[in-house]
Amino acid sequence: MPMSQDDEFREFVTVRMDRWRRTAFLLSRDWHAADDLVSIMVGKLYWHWAKVSRAGNPEAFAQRVLTRTWLDERRRPWSRERASARLPEPSGSWASLGSSHSPQARVDDRAQLDELLGSLGPRQRAVLVLRFYLNHSVEETADLLGISVGTVKSQSARALEALRQLAASGDQR
Repeated sequence: MPMSQDDEFREFVTVRMDRWRRTAFLLSRDWHAADDLVSIMVGKLYWHWAKVSRAGNPEAFAQRVLTRTWLDERRRPWSRERASARLPEPSGSWASLGSSHSPQARVDDRAQLDELLGSLGPRQRAVLVLRFYLNHSVEETADLLGISVGTVKSQSARALEALRQLAASGDQR
């Protein structure tokens, strides 16, 4: 018996929820905001599920909605209280960072990475998270953010240079 659309949607979301939440945290740097972003994204995804499930890449659509929801929330006139929290367990290309270090060194590395990411502007942070945490290509990142490939490349280069300078000086904000 074939799965209903609701069952299909539920399975799609269940498998990806933790990854979406970690991604939202890396973007927002706040677990509560991350949960809000994922909730908004899942609602939008459900609203368009019939169309999305027939399309070629529902994963890309979901990532685009999450990233754009975060960018939209940053533009809202109200401000949120910013809480500090630990970074989530890494996955993807960042999973190997610090793997040979002691647990305390890994915690320190995550705290430093959190501070460094927080020093970047929203677009630069989004580009780095999409490119290096989620392993999207330059073209995929450009498509997800609705910007040109050249902008992705320049934002990546500027963000990485800013991170290098801050890390070298030890002057995180």
